[in-house]
Amino acid sequence: MTKTPPPAVSPGRRSKSILWGAAGMLVVVGIVCVLLAASLIQHSPVAATRPLAAVEPGINTASSLLLQLVPQSAPLSVAPALSLTDQDGKHVTLSQFRGKTVVLSFNDDQCADLCTLLAQDVVAANQDLGAAAKDVVFLSVNANPYYPSATAVKQWTDAHGLGSAPNWIFVTGSPAQLATTATAYSEPIELDPKTRTVAHGSDLFFIDPAGQIAALGQFGTESASTALFSHVMAQAAVNLLPNASSIHVSGPSPANTISTAGAALNAQAPAFNLPQLEQPKLTTSSASLRGKVTVVNFWASTCTACVQEMPAMEQAYKDLGKGVNFVGIDVADKSSTATSFAARFGITYPLLSDVQGNASGAYQVPGLPFTAVIGADGTLQVRHPGALTAEQLEYVVQSLMPEGN
Repeated sequence: MTKTPPPAVSPGRRSKSILWGAAGMLVVVGIVCVLLAASLIQHSPVAATRPLAAVEPGINTASSLLLQLVPQSAPLSVAPALSLTDQDGKHVTLSQFRGKTVVLSFNDDQCADLCTLLAQDVVAANQDLGAAAKDVVFLSVNANPYYPSATAVKQWTDAHGLGSAPNWIFVTGSPAQLATTATAYSEPIELDPKTRTVAHGSDLFFIDPAGQIAALGQFGTESASTALFSHVMAQAAVNLLPNASSIHVSGPSPANTISTAGAALNAQAPAFNLPQLEQPKLTTSSASLRGKVTVVNFWASTCTACVQEMPAMEQAYKDLGKGVNFVGIDVADKSSTATSFAARFGITYPLLSDVQGNASGAYQVPGLPFTAVIGADGTLQVRHPGALTAEQLEYVVQSLMPEGN
């Protein structure tokens, strides 16, 4: 499972001390994961350099920072060669994509959290690219040597909506081949043989049509909305094509300002107004939830940790009663898929849809599942990446409820 640098488990002032009580293990585990992820990222070639605020065609300062874009200086380095197998069992080399832009990433074929968001970004980027998608290749290298088969990467591809994308290439090979490729790209990967899981970085390598690494970026770091991030990723890829000036990349472009204060603890929680999962014509707004402590849980049906957490969310909802609002926000699925998934676990609290990633971007969701707890006054009190048990969540929420409730 991918571990990238989410914010530490960080409750607001009122709950910080008590999280070390009954929920103490929650905090300890969360911090250990964060430190591991931070260590990985610090050793990656992207994070070692502060993103440049340079403006490229179609990419303003805000867009550059959104993607953590670091244009490389001339002379450009040649992208390391690779020789692996794709999801259809075909042999793949990097040289076969000469003449196209390649956006190369490392992806865990057992991952269902942050990599789920990467899949969404690629799907949306292809929509923005339109006809230009034929000149851009999204090449992902399997980071998990415990599941190296072509069948495993194909299953992940199909489950995440990329099976019909001709320019999505998910390559794998023997454990030795995968290790060699990761080393060649200086991509940090840590293995846990006991659990057969991996931790890896979230780097994006933008390789120009001549096979040179022209820019570096990252996915997941700013937790941008899918629409914004995918637009910038598509534009960065197009900029490397010889006919870039004649290609229009659709989709929204970020304003030329940077602000992350909206997801800061003890500040007003980001507002949202999203369609209800079962009745899309109806919406639920964050404003309508004021006056009670509100639990906002971000999830997707392809997230294995969400499968484990959903029953706990339902149990906490029932235990806490009408004094607390619960809202589940699906970030990736078709309505029918999400509805079936929720029904499987007997979810009775309100569910909303955020397939464009507007709410998840505003809350800077680093991966799934992710839970935010908002105070009765509308301030963001808790940010927690990863799964929660019913007991942990109930303890946290009860600490934030006004006395007498």
